[in-house]
Amino acid sequence: QVHVVESGGGLVQAGGSLRLSCTADGRTFSSYAMGWFRHPPGKEREFVARIWRDGTPHYADSVKGRFTISRDNAKNTVLLQMNSLKPEDTAVYYCATGSYGYSGPSTDHYDYWGQGTQVTVSS
Repeated sequence: QVHVVESGGGLVQAGGSLRLSCTADGRTFSSYAMGWFRHPPGKEREFVARIWRDGTPHYADSVKGRFTISRDNAKNTVLLQMNSLKPEDTAVYYCATGSYGYSGPSTDHYDYWGQGTQVTVSS
């Protein structure tokens, strides 16, 4: 069984920063992609960022240049540094383990999910 746990959410003013952290235990962390998704109020869950097993990052257009995803395989951890936050970034953020080493942006490509962490950006 794979356990995924996020932390680091909170309330921040527009223009501020937050760093989300995610740990995943239960299988060889370094062999799989990791992804961050978010569920804004009243909208569908959407892709935010992913990082492949080789460390290649990919971002949604809405966060490109503001968010940075990274991974530390020795600690089974993936981070999401979020800068220049906007009110439209408000959402529950979820971390997920990829089903593959090079998973795409679809939720279908991720098999284990955390419980989510709330990020609220005030204007």
